[in-house]
Amino acid sequence: MHPETHLQLHHTRAAELQAEAAAHRLAAQARRPRELRSRLGWTLVELGLRLAATPNGAKPAVA
Repeated sequence: MHPETHLQLHHTRAAELQAEAAAHRLAAQARRPRELRSRLGWTLVELGLRLAATPNGAKPAVA
């Protein structure tokens, strides 16, 4: 393969990889609020289960 052709293919592939990395970074940033939302949701579920498990009149043991 001619060196100039090889170099051009290298530059094209490098640009494709950079675009793919940029898209991945954007997708990762968009996903972060879901982690917080999920953590908050499971915390509320746990709190609800603790409240439901306590007998009437007893104080719930919330840590």
